[in-house]
Amino acid sequence: MNILFLMTDQHRVDTLGCYGNPHVDTPHLDRLAATGTRFDRFYTPTAICTPARASLLTGQAPFRHRLLANHERNVGYLEDLRDDVFTFPEALAARGYQLGLYGKWHGGTLRNAASYGFEGPDLAGWHNPVDHPDYLAHLDAKGLPPYRISDPVRGVSPNGNPGNLLAARLHQPVEATFEHYLADRAIAQLERYAAGESPFFLATHFFGPHLPYLLPDAYYDRYDPELVDLPPSVAETFEGKPPVQRNYSAHWAFDTLPIETTRKLIAVYWGYVSLIDEQIGRILDRLDELGLAGDTSVFFTADHGEFTGAHRLHDKGPAMYEDIYRIPGIVRVPGRAPQVREEFATLTDCTATILDLAGCDTAPAVDSRSLLPLVDGGRPDWPRELLAEFHGHHFPYPQRMIRDDRYKLVVNPESVNELYDLRADPHELVNRYTDAELRPVRVRLVQRLYHLLRERGDNFYHWMTPMYEIGDLDHDPTLSAFEPSG
Repeated sequence: MNILFLMTDQHRVDTLGCYGNPHVDTPHLDRLAATGTRFDRFYTPTAICTPARASLLTGQAPFRHRLLANHERNVGYLEDLRDDVFTFPEALAARGYQLGLYGKWHGGTLRNAASYGFEGPDLAGWHNPVDHPDYLAHLDAKGLPPYRISDPVRGVSPNGNPGNLLAARLHQPVEATFEHYLADRAIAQLERYAAGESPFFLATHFFGPHLPYLLPDAYYDRYDPELVDLPPSVAETFEGKPPVQRNYSAHWAFDTLPIETTRKLIAVYWGYVSLIDEQIGRILDRLDELGLAGDTSVFFTADHGEFTGAHRLHDKGPAMYEDIYRIPGIVRVPGRAPQVREEFATLTDCTATILDLAGCDTAPAVDSRSLLPLVDGGRPDWPRELLAEFHGHHFPYPQRMIRDDRYKLVVNPESVNELYDLRADPHELVNRYTDAELRPVRVRLVQRLYHLLRERGDNFYHWMTPMYEIGDLDHDPTLSAFEPSG
């Protein structure tokens, strides 16, 4: 079974037609969803690029693989995976797979995609590397103009300096965009693989729709801002929330921009999504034309979401809201009937699924479960809750989260914990952690999270042992043996 893995970066699930957006044109991803399995509750293990991508590579939770931060903002964590960590490409290579990866790597500083056996240009960093020699050669060969932007959109940082770049107009035709270039390169590799006899794993990792949104006019202005309904959580007051969220809002200078600019930024983000959808459509069309669709499983997902103004925030950060943790998840396996699944599934589960499709042992992907029993339409015993974690970005900031069908608990050791009733408050505006009415829910989720962390071997549970109502102890939490027994 060949495998085509399509991935975007910082992609809100609510920008896709197949996930309910009535305005954004995403016909190619909608078609993929209509012919495959769409997971309605698909999540990232952590809402930050490098750790999430490392979880995909290894099938391990971040606390286990320990690649916990993007190197650009690294504050002392590992910057590459350890030598002894299992990765899925080594298992596929042992089965005779050809391996290709075109696009964003962002998986370490000393090792690149080639270190793990992937063919393709070395595209390092978090944003489109528009000065990369392969991209420049591509433009030159096609007589296309170089990258140039104007009309930057920025707020004002707390210290009065210009804020982070959020968007700008790109003065290139669509054929010259980095997104079109990636699709060109992926299609050329697909054609090479089609001419061979070995199975292939081909990944195309787009750098967008991650901010800044740098788009040609046709996409920058594609959607009328009047179509945009602002996220209800733009009414965020941060009352009863961890103070770091207010600080992050200031860091992203949300309140220094007019609300009309926020609406325009969302419309531009939609344009970015449509641009990428069109490039994905080109790859999928070529897959069909080459006669490979019947022998190729296709994945589409993202590393994490983006705020785009929700909770008066941009980008991502130390806040475990649905906006950045819930992501698109589509898997199309030839011969399987189209469906929508409601079970909790994660980006990490893609690892065991890839291994399963390739006939490899899934056991080394220790925190991953193959999605094939769900894709096959079965009703397997499946977890009824979801765990996620965060370790920091600009600074260390440990968080753990558990959510079930209705409630979400977030443990923030440095300030206040969070509890949301997602049925009554889907936009997570009201922290009900201290509500007496929800005490039974709080205790249940605290205890469940505690025991799941202990089962995993995630030592975060040590903080929870003396601090919360975790139930009867079956061990010495002081890690000492000073007191006499009997």
